[in-house]
Amino acid sequence: MQTVAVSELRANMMKIIKKIERGASIEISSRGKVVAKLVPPDRSRESARNKLAEIGKNAVIHDVVSPVDVEWKTT
Repeated sequence: MQTVAVSELRANMMKIIKKIERGASIEISSRGKVVAKLVPPDRSRESARNKLAEIGKNAVIHDVVSPVDVEWKTT
């Protein structure tokens, strides 16, 4: 993980944000001590919703209410 001083963060804010957008995590230090950590947002819920939406485009929903102990007819 990269460590960046506060002064460097101020001078290169957009460059550092671009790195974070690409997945990097960066620690911010002040006077040699780490005071914060910048990480990309957790998009796991958003990603899961997008995947479910994609599956939903092709999925076919049938009777999901009937008992499962009833023998099914096959063709």
